[in-house]
Amino acid sequence: MRHTITYSTAAVMKQPLWNFVSSLKHCSSSASSAGVLRPGDVLKQTRTFSKSDITEYSKLTHDFNPLHFDLDCARKSGFADVPVPGMLVASLFPKIIASHFPGAVYVKQSLDFKAPVFVGDEITCRVQASNIRQIKHKFMVKLETTCWKEGEIVVIDGGATAILPSLAVKLVDNS
Repeated sequence: MRHTITYSTAAVMKQPLWNFVSSLKHCSSSASSAGVLRPGDVLKQTRTFSKSDITEYSKLTHDFNPLHFDLDCARKSGFADVPVPGMLVASLFPKIIASHFPGAVYVKQSLDFKAPVFVGDEITCRVQASNIRQIKHKFMVKLETTCWKEGEIVVIDGGATAILPSLAVKLVDNS
């Protein structure tokens, strides 16, 4: 039996670098009723990115590609608007894993960027456990990773591998 847990974020962290937390819409989990991760279980998070998210990301990474700041540059590159950096969107995958499995080690990620994300787009990211293997006292978990916008347009597709200290799913409530 599976259940879904949904929560919303009301608190905003005080550090300027982490202001993007306020744009989180909700997270959910379809982990088994025992609260233990099993193949097929899904963890999701919905998020809307802002211009300040792009600015803070650029400050942190020192990636000041004009594509993400200059509309003319974005249009010359074939975009209708200034796109959100793909790696910023993809950063939701390890965030989902770490928030539900504290101490997780994210060891591999493959990404296929399929469509652009623009400021104001509501993005839903999904991480689904596809394979779980116990190695001593830890668990190697293969995951299918997908982000989409407008409920159906896939923007990122890929896979990941994480080493989890436990299969117990931590229920996160940021309200």
